[in-house]
Amino acid sequence: MKVKNHLDALFKPCSVALIGASGAPGKLGYDILYNLIHAGFQGPIYPINPKADELQGLKAYPEIEATPAPADLAVIVIPSRMVVGALERCGRSGVRAAVIITGGFAEAGPEGETLQEELAATAARHGIRVVGPNCQGINYPHHQLCASWPLLTNKGGMAFISQSGTVGAALMDWASEENLGVSVFVSLGNRADVDEADCIRYFDKDPHTRVIAVYMEGVKRPQSFLDSLAKAEKPVVILKSGRTARGKVAAESHTKSLAGSDEIYNAIFNKHRVHRADNLEELYDYAKALAYMKKPKGRRLLNISSSGGAAILAIDEAEKLGFENPAPGKALKEKLRSFLPPHCGVSNPIDLTGDAITDPSLYSRVIEAAKKDFDTSVVIFGDPIKGAADIVTGEGELIVFCGGAEVEREESRRMHAKGIPVFPTPERGIRALHRLVCFDPPRKSKKGDKATAGHDAPGPLPTETAAALLEKYGLPFAATRMAATAAEAVALAKDMGGAVALKVSSPDATHKTDVGGVKLNVSGGVAIRKAFEEIVTNVRAAMPEARIDGVTVSPMAAPGGLETIVGAIRDPQYGHALMFGLGGIFTEIYRDVRFCLLPATDRELLAAIRGIAGYPLLAGARGQQPRDEKALVALMRSLARMVQDHKGIDQIDLNPVLVYEQGALAVDFRIYGSI
Repeated sequence: MKVKNHLDALFKPCSVALIGASGAPGKLGYDILYNLIHAGFQGPIYPINPKADELQGLKAYPEIEATPAPADLAVIVIPSRMVVGALERCGRSGVRAAVIITGGFAEAGPEGETLQEELAATAARHGIRVVGPNCQGINYPHHQLCASWPLLTNKGGMAFISQSGTVGAALMDWASEENLGVSVFVSLGNRADVDEADCIRYFDKDPHTRVIAVYMEGVKRPQSFLDSLAKAEKPVVILKSGRTARGKVAAESHTKSLAGSDEIYNAIFNKHRVHRADNLEELYDYAKALAYMKKPKGRRLLNISSSGGAAILAIDEAEKLGFENPAPGKALKEKLRSFLPPHCGVSNPIDLTGDAITDPSLYSRVIEAAKKDFDTSVVIFGDPIKGAADIVTGEGELIVFCGGAEVEREESRRMHAKGIPVFPTPERGIRALHRLVCFDPPRKSKKGDKATAGHDAPGPLPTETAAALLEKYGLPFAATRMAATAAEAVALAKDMGGAVALKVSSPDATHKTDVGGVKLNVSGGVAIRKAFEEIVTNVRAAMPEARIDGVTVSPMAAPGGLETIVGAIRDPQYGHALMFGLGGIFTEIYRDVRFCLLPATDRELLAAIRGIAGYPLLAGARGQQPRDEKALVALMRSLARMVQDHKGIDQIDLNPVLVYEQGALAVDFRIYGSI
């Protein structure tokens, strides 16, 4: 019976051929054949080796054309120079999918890159779906298929998709050791064909998969990747490497794909509710929690522990992430006092002390008593508690087991066999629990991602051009005029009436204040002339090579506005994103900004505003009046229309944007790129 589609031929083949099968232990051709056999694969396995009649008890075939029937899947482990020819013969023989383990392709330099292009063209011509080359293969325990190594057969609900074979294998090892297992492991390698987007789409429909965990270095098909995230119904966890400048270079070298801007990936993951892991442990922990825990009704936690120190670590981490750890109410305290030893604490945490070692039932009695009062019981086994697996239920509980030695390992395996995840430290457990509620409506005090934008454009648009563009799209900004001389500045100020702000006009002076290029609240001809001359002198002293076009003259804005920054950047892969944060001269010091990928809804714009750490200042902290969020959203919406209409804009900085109780006003602006 043939499989339904070509990705089924990869993951659920009815028959497998191993091209490069070997009878010599220690060679990949031997190990993979062994794993195919001992994983319990139910269909025919065809070892392909022209020099053997039989391998590991199976009849061997000299070439792919000689098999009794066309194989659904070919696993290829032969030298790179022979792979394209082998794939051509697979296509002529009716093979529908291939896993190419062999390296020596795009990762190996220009010649390998050319070879990989030939490989991809051959596969496309014959309609063969390919995983690899330069990969560690596929292990799908639910189909008893292990076209990979090592041989791990534990079945579970976590799908691990990895651009690195070693990283993916480490996750497999952890899941197997903990008796949780996986739904699938796919090592993508160079991604000549099948990539992370294909796998996210496929395993989102897989009945055995509860969560999709991805390690990735870069993306080759940005739109397909975005589409797969947008349509995913199951939780997706991603560990994206190449976040630093040097890491990005290493990632591009490793995968031959753009690593991309890290802040753009933050915006993508926020938009599509992807759970971003910062390291390998988090990738595994988050996948565990999302696969095996139910979402709590709220954020009220009760910490129950035999170790006071471990409970304090849990509370510290929980408070940072916005959980609440209130003391039990009077009625619950009285109930706990009725059966707990007098020296056990009954606040939060409930400290069972060493008594829990001799009487583990204390845990179960506290858990049962507190269920109605708290959303989650953080159950911390801080000692070798025998029978711990019989105490927990997996309902409304976060389980942490640390300090139990062999008892801990045995009880944790028993809990995992029951589908109850266990975490080795309080912090890891709390961070994993947070994944279940992290996309709930944002709290006003929630900390957002911290970043700031930079630019690579050679210089900003002329002030008059930028001002005309802002005016066209209805963005509120302070009237700004150019003065090439002190006399022109005096004349412009007289026309405006009242005090003015003078700022250096120079494509080289990005931070005007730092070089003495700003004079505020200046009035009168003499003062304006003096201010003009001081600005020019200051900037020339600080930046001798800078081009100075003169100064801009603007009326002073009304006092009382909160300084924010609103901006836009263009990413080479994903297009424009908006930025919002606290503004003024300290923007790059605090780096309190949030990015939002376009196109964006008003709800997403508001989430970006409320996502910064300084949001309480906008909301009305310390008795102040709230600022006009609607005006900010309207300004950001207009800015979004501008950059979507003008794809050549690289970056926009509106800094500061003064936000009042009613209205908002950009008092300085720069636009880089072309219109």
